Amino acid sequence: MPVKLWKKRSQNSSGEESVSFSSAARNARNPFSMLDSYTPLSAPELRLFEAIREGVPIIDSAIYKTVRLVGGFHLSCKNQNAQKLLDYFAQYVNVGGRSLGLESFVAGYLDSLLTYGNAVGEMVLNQNGTGISGLYNAPITNIQVKESDRPLELDFYINDSAGKFRKIGRKELVLFTALNPKAGRLTGESILKGLPFVTSILFKIYHSIGQNFERVGNIRYAVTYKPAGDMVDKAYAKERAQMIAREWTEGMRQSADGQVRDFITVGDINIKVIGADNQVIDTNIPVRHMLEQIIAKLGIPPFLLGLSWSTTERMSQQQTDILTTELEYYRRLLTPVILKICNTLLRFNGFEEEASVTWDTINLKDEVEQAHAALYRAQAKQIEANLKEGGNELSDRE
Repeated sequence: MPVKLWKKRSQNSSGEESVSFSSAARNARNPFSMLDSYTPLSAPELRLFEAIREGVPIIDSAIYKTVRLVGGFHLSCKNQNAQKLLDYFAQYVNVGGRSLGLESFVAGYLDSLLTYGNAVGEMVLNQNGTGISGLYNAPITNIQVKESDRPLELDFYINDSAGKFRKIGRKELVLFTALNPKAGRLTGESILKGLPFVTSILFKIYHSIGQNFERVGNIRYAVTYKPAGDMVDKAYAKERAQMIAREWTEGMRQSADGQVRDFITVGDINIKVIGADNQVIDTNIPVRHMLEQIIAKLGIPPFLLGLSWSTTERMSQQQTDILTTELEYYRRLLTPVILKICNTLLRFNGFEEEASVTWDTINLKDEVEQAHAALYRAQAKQIEANLKEGGNELSDRE
């Protein structure tokens, strides 16, 4: 029987070692107000990380770029028939009924791993249970992870229709990866950990910018009528104020429709723009401080995110080298998952050979640098060989 993770959509309560995250409903005007109530060292919430990605586009872009920069891979096997099977599977395997290809599954798997710190997948068997018919990126809210009775093994529990967790029988079909788990814990940590406090400040700045521009940009007027000192003006001050208000409202309404109408009145009338004397606070420095913290956490160079911060060519090269090491680390996490899928496929089809994964070069610049390094090593060996030959000739002459 297949695991059928995709049929379980109900939310569950998170345990101590659970991959599920509770989403508490909060009544607030700000759609990202949950960041204000975030408490460090508490269980992270699924909606919290989604709100961070939705509210700060640069974080969402950085995760997408990381997934794309990890790049593609090639599968290889010594058996030619097995190689054909792997090539066809990698190109045409059904991924959740929405896309095709093993790389599509790996991209969704890595996206979940970066965002939530954990990724869960399933190898879906055919009706006869004799082969893999597809792959599925399972939502982490449906799964709980616990230590098994056997050492160094994990048990997976799925939320059933009654809201209770039942143990998955064929856990060998489940794919699970935790990102940077702490000692003694089974679940990983999102790369967004530590950003709720920073992003909450950023949201407040953006929200205040919107309010200030709404006050200043959407002009409001203060119309003040000062009655004269005679008894007639004082007696009819209320009626005249109401008449001025009606005429002003009508004039503004017609102006909104594109009609020009002058406002003519008699008496001491003072018209001022509300908020015209206020100065909008410069937010460039605090926003940059917050973005620097975010980019330092994500590990993406600023120039890849469209930020024109001052930098040098050498600094850009160093940032690119750091990014390359980050991508290589994510590849090392994904390689066991890919090998488990491919080797399971080969076993179902009667092959005993083991598959291997070869990742594409991250960029052309790395290939050029590697070629230069190989050239320098070859030249050094040639020089060393020439020196040895010269030394031998000199000793023969003596």
